[in-house]
Amino acid sequence: MRPPPPLRHPGPLTAPHKVRPIPTQVQPKPPRKTARKPKAAGGASFEPLKTERLTLRPLRAKDAEALHRLVNDWEVTRTLAEIPYPYPRALADEWIASTLKELADGAAYHLAITGKEGRKETIVGVVGLRLDSTRRTGRLGYWVGRDYWRHGVATEAARRMTRWAFANLTLDLIEAEVTEDNLASFKVLRRIGFREVGTGVRTSLTNREDHTVIVFEATRDDIFGRPEAPAAHAENPDAKPLLLVAACALVDVDGRVLLARRPEGKKMAGLWEFPGGKLNPGETPEAALIRELKEELGIDVTAACLAPFAFASHDYEGFHLLMPLFLCRRWRGIPTPRENQTLAWVRAARLTEYEMPPADKPLIPLLRDFL
Repeated sequence: MRPPPPLRHPGPLTAPHKVRPIPTQVQPKPPRKTARKPKAAGGASFEPLKTERLTLRPLRAKDAEALHRLVNDWEVTRTLAEIPYPYPRALADEWIASTLKELADGAAYHLAITGKEGRKETIVGVVGLRLDSTRRTGRLGYWVGRDYWRHGVATEAARRMTRWAFANLTLDLIEAEVTEDNLASFKVLRRIGFREVGTGVRTSLTNREDHTVIVFEATRDDIFGRPEAPAAHAENPDAKPLLLVAACALVDVDGRVLLARRPEGKKMAGLWEFPGGKLNPGETPEAALIRELKEELGIDVTAACLAPFAFASHDYEGFHLLMPLFLCRRWRGIPTPRENQTLAWVRAARLTEYEMPPADKPLIPLLRDFL
């Protein structure tokens, strides 16, 4: 695999935006502050990513010795196009310093892969994601020290990084490249959902020769799965199933709309949507919203406060979605994320800045013009 490059430090990319959620407020007096889209989560505030066995955290200056010991190994570097061999010790210090700057800028995320040996934290490798905000694309890379091969470390770390990135960054696609003889990395990428899409030629810093690389890529649906279709109708099994979903635009006294970002692990994770959910058998849209808003946000809404506004009709692969959108300006309680989602109060004029599922997008101009 190609790891985050240690030698070439191009100018920082424009950081992709992650919406900073504004604290939800009790009606009718929310603060007069509009949700903004700051830089992607990085810098000193970056929260380490956990797996069952591993921690992925920002590199530290004191990691340089251990990192150098692991990567200054021909068996590790021979399949890594952008790492020289021998690997100078001073380069480890320089590269770690550059990763911290890129992390603070939101341009790239280079993380140490660590595990526990007894009570001692041990670095076993590095996983990284470099961002291209113009293309809304990330480039995944990783390597693991030879002593830790064949233990599933690369798969566990690459899967965690990829799932986190799609759920928290403004990305449509993640790419990865593997030298054609690196069969272990082929298996890693396929296990976590990547698809082989082509080939390319790269010049290796390790031996200054050109190498053929296999190009892989993954979308959000490849990693989290596509929306599940409802069961086909028994009387017409050839027709596309119809999925009924109710959604609600909660509007505060400043005219801001509440959006929720789907958390990691759910279908379409990382996309923003109006709160709501599927209708249970025999349930009305109003009853479904009252139930869903209580479960998702911990607020109480009455049917009298739900005003039908518009509906979305969207053809997904395998099913057709019909979604009525209601407006609500009165509720009891403070909207609180109860399902690990992120919340943001958004001005109507800025709703288009938030990436939403395709079914929700046609509703935005209607809502913006109304508000």
